[in-house]
Amino acid sequence: MTDAAPTIRRDVTYRGFRLPGDARLGSMSGLRASGRGLELADPVDRLDHTDADGRTRRYAVGSWTSPPVPVGFAVRDVVPSWTGDTPGDCWLRVELRGWHDDAPATGWYVLADWAADDHAIRRTSVPGQHDADARVDTDTLVVTGATVTGWQARVTLLRPEDAEETPVLRAVGAVAAGPRPTASAGPARPTGAGSAPVAAGPDLVAGTEPSAPGPTPAGGSAPTPAGWGTVLDVPRYSQRLHAGTHPQWGGGGDSWCSPTCTSMVLAFFDAAPAPARYAWVAPAGPRPVVVHAARHCYDHAYAGAGNWPFNTAYAGLHGVDAFVTRLRSLAEAEAFVAAGIPLIVSAAFTAGEVPGLDYDTAGHLMVLVGFTDTGAPVLNDPYAPDDDAVRRTVDRDRFEAAWQGGSGGVAYVLRPPGVPLPPAPQQPNW
Repeated sequence: MTDAAPTIRRDVTYRGFRLPGDARLGSMSGLRASGRGLELADPVDRLDHTDADGRTRRYAVGSWTSPPVPVGFAVRDVVPSWTGDTPGDCWLRVELRGWHDDAPATGWYVLADWAADDHAIRRTSVPGQHDADARVDTDTLVVTGATVTGWQARVTLLRPEDAEETPVLRAVGAVAAGPRPTASAGPARPTGAGSAPVAAGPDLVAGTEPSAPGPTPAGGSAPTPAGWGTVLDVPRYSQRLHAGTHPQWGGGGDSWCSPTCTSMVLAFFDAAPAPARYAWVAPAGPRPVVVHAARHCYDHAYAGAGNWPFNTAYAGLHGVDAFVTRLRSLAEAEAFVAAGIPLIVSAAFTAGEVPGLDYDTAGHLMVLVGFTDTGAPVLNDPYAPDDDAVRRTVDRDRFEAAWQGGSGGVAYVLRPPGVPLPPAPQQPNW
């Protein structure tokens, strides 16, 4: 067992609810507990929903509402994540609201209309939600005018009124964060279709060991930090092998950093979908499993496959526990690597800011696979010309600044249930 990662100055907390075990902590309507999670039982309501194609359909619905989750600080933003399944034409709606003291501080905001497949509804975030209290930025509830010191989630399960299959909710949670301690570069995700990283030159060169990788143990007698000298054997996938293909899902493979990373980590844990699941991909191309992931992570309103919780929800379909959180530092990330868990992290930078990452990006996902003996981060960067060039070693301080300044330390955590999380800090963010 590794030591708990240290708590650093930024306020961040994650709280998750595993279902059906935690169902009693909240309130349930029209649902029942089963071995799979929460599912529809005797729906108490109906909802007429019109999809983007103009088709209106009536659904039987039930919902689970979490208890209010106080966090003990002024909240700047909240990112939800969940796992479940939606067979047939079923789907889930995920909502958040802010909370303060003993009462709601905002109204409800829809963060996702989500389905595992795309034949029933268009999986989508819901743009245009803003008022004096808060606004929705794709997958993030951003507090603007309200005083918010907690959050509450509500998940609605929907199935066609005449259907027998039921959606399932297995887990839901959220990460809440306070103001960043320094100025940031904004949200670290591509800004839409066609917003792949822009290379500084015709080719990307794999990073070499930096001359000043970051802190080293003092005095020679201090213990080596957890995770140093550990590099996890995560397979290397290049998103750029898919450039120019399947533009209907976020502009094509050249923009697929997030689903490519998700596919790498699922493969590392032997949790990738079976070939029969992606046999529909035609032409098969270099790696059809990545095409499958891009399609099933695609957010129709955002017009890209980089919606953070859509990627973890996709991963959750394949037997892993998956959620979005924010880490405060690479010191916290080291604990995950030491526990055998690679992290998918979101960073923003310009060419030259992080040697070895020689392109500009407003938001890019990479897999943190380990650390050198001297603490330099080792990455699987999918924005490489081929698989062999995916592995990169980068300067510790510069990469940490690009990660924290870009996304505020966003990380996807994927792990099989049998792989335990490291001990959390005193202010738990996992």
